[in-house]
Formats: sequence, structure tokens, C-alpha cells
Amino acid sequence: MNLSTFFKQNKKQRENTTFPVTSAFTDENGKIAEWTIRPLTSRETENIRDTCMVDVPIKGKPGAYRQKLDAAKYICMLMVNSVVEPDLYNAELQDTYGVNTAEELITEMIDNPGEYNDFAAFIQKFNGFTETMDEKVEEAKN
Repeated sequence: MNLSTFFKQNKKQRENTTFPVTSAFTDENGKIAEWTIRPLTSRETENIRDTCMVDVPIKGKPGAYRQKLDAAKYICMLMVNSVVEPDLYNAELQDTYGVNTAEELITEMIDNPGEYNDFAAFIQKFNGFTETMDEKVEEAKN
């Protein structure tokens, strides 16, 4: 294979998509409003993962800690960073819900737990994760 096949200009670009996140928002015809979703890069997901790591004390070892992923925060941040529209960082939109961050806003906008979990699963699959975080947590428990 020719090395030029792997040059950046030959790399296929992933496209945005739309997803009907929650039935709570409909257009003038009663159709569920679709949100615009963008694919995240590997670098973005790594940065998100780094911000979601917490130090957990190791039992029996005073002063010793291990890092653990805050899975709920990680999933929330994946969702927030994937949403293009509506603009979750818009101060006016945040104000209507009485929140100050995009993470707080998304949980207020998608307040149906089933829809929230469905959107989380969609975001993970859209970004190339073959198993959802919930599936990985369940597997780790067993």
C-alpha cells in the first residue's frame, strides 16, 4: 500500500448527525426536535477522561490513593461535548433552567432517566465505543 494513503488529506472525515434526544421538545408539527451531534476525537475523549479521574483512598494504606474514573461525569461530559445544537453553553438557555454549566443544563433538559440513558448509549456508539460505559460497569461487577 502506498504511504500517501495515510496522509491527513486522504483521511475520511466523520460527519455530524442528528438525534431525537427527548420527547420533551417538539417542533410546531409535534415532531420531536432533533439535536445536532458531532463526533469527538480521540484527543478530546482522552482530555475528558482526564478531567473525570478522581483520587480514591486505598483502604489500609494511609496517604495512598488510586485513580478512578467518575463514569457518570465522563458520560455526561461526552454528551455535552458532542452536542452542537442546542448550544448548551448559551447563558440565556442556561438561565431559563436556573443552571450555570452545560453539564447541569443537559441533565435538566433530559430529565427522563430512560431518555438520558438512551442518549448516553447513542453518544458512546456514535463515537466508536462498541460497549457502553454501563455495559463495562456491569461486566466489571460480575
